[in-house]
Amino acid sequence: MENLALIESFSEFKDDKLIDRVTLMAILEEVFRNTLKRKFGTDENFDIIINPDKGDLEIWRNRIVVKDGEVEDENEEIELTEARKIEPDFEVGEDVSEEVKLSDLGRRLILSLRQNLIARIHEHDNTIIYKQFIELVGEIYTAEVHHVRNRVVILIDDDGNEIILPKDRQIPSDFFRKGDSVRGVIESVELKGAKPSIVLSRTDPKFLEKLFEQEIPEVFDGLITVKKVVRVPGEKAKVAVDSYDDRIDPVGACVGMKGSRIHGIVRELGNENIDVINFTNNNQLMITRALSPAKITNMTIDEEKKTVEVFMDPSEVSKAIGRGGFNIRLAGQLTGYEIDVYREGAEEDVELTEFSDEIESWVIEEFRKVGLDTAKSVLEQEVSDLVKRTDLEEETIVEVRNILSAEFSS
Repeated sequence: MENLALIESFSEFKDDKLIDRVTLMAILEEVFRNTLKRKFGTDENFDIIINPDKGDLEIWRNRIVVKDGEVEDENEEIELTEARKIEPDFEVGEDVSEEVKLSDLGRRLILSLRQNLIARIHEHDNTIIYKQFIELVGEIYTAEVHHVRNRVVILIDDDGNEIILPKDRQIPSDFFRKGDSVRGVIESVELKGAKPSIVLSRTDPKFLEKLFEQEIPEVFDGLITVKKVVRVPGEKAKVAVDSYDDRIDPVGACVGMKGSRIHGIVRELGNENIDVINFTNNNQLMITRALSPAKITNMTIDEEKKTVEVFMDPSEVSKAIGRGGFNIRLAGQLTGYEIDVYREGAEEDVELTEFSDEIESWVIEEFRKVGLDTAKSVLEQEVSDLVKRTDLEEETIVEVRNILSAEFSS
């Protein structure tokens, strides 16, 4: 009866987790054999017969009959007198099979056996979940907000699986309440201990790429290919698209009439500004398109160093750099070139390097990183904007601006 009760308790897990019969029997036998090893030191002389459908479980210990008083190993040998209590015609040298009841194992071992059984079921279940989600890495997934914490949002999917959305994988404007439906891409799946850790991301460029697949039929059908996606989550993104069918305008198809097709994607990403660009293998043309809406008058490309010097009218520079420096930063990421912007016909301007005796070189380098390499290019920007675009403190920026302003004061 004890054997039957244990099997019945296991059946609850079987029905809930939909474990197949072969796996069920393998887990049961493994757990029971480990218990026998703890009790008797070995499981080699035991037969375990399991029928999970009927709730039957039998354990038989096989021993050899020896003369009375000559037993050396009680687990593998049995005295003739004891053997004949089982069956009266046993003789020395014959094999005896005797059923082992759970009560023979002792209360502590039975409790341990059940705990191990539960642990193995959960381990099997977690392995199945891991295999399921590892195949979904990079794919869009939807789950419901279960709990909002300071640095992470805990999500639960329709099958009760826990998924985490860390703060740094959320778009800055994201705000979630319990019960909200959240979309993102499965970024990573790891087995931490026996439990899978599933991480969802809304900041990964792959999320934007997959949204294009979901929302734009031509991308889904393969008529338009998303070549590359770069983004500053919640602020700005650039998407390079291409089509092998000359009759299809990839940019027009993705944006739609008056932005109708891309509007849903923009809204999903917290009003992220998305530039859709026609991909080309012509590097000069690709750089020109990536810096849009700024108009370029000339450029010099160094293929070896993967750098490019772009020249344009002073009035175009702010467009090339963009608010917060996002446009030039993303253009560099999209094209694979480090882009330096120079003003044409601005003789009255002064290179920042000319102020190296008053401004530290690392500070000049910080401005140069965001395309600001002359005195006027820095002075044209608001202090608050420069704080966002660079890694400089406000006090440092104000001090630099004072030095630069003195150059032009008469």
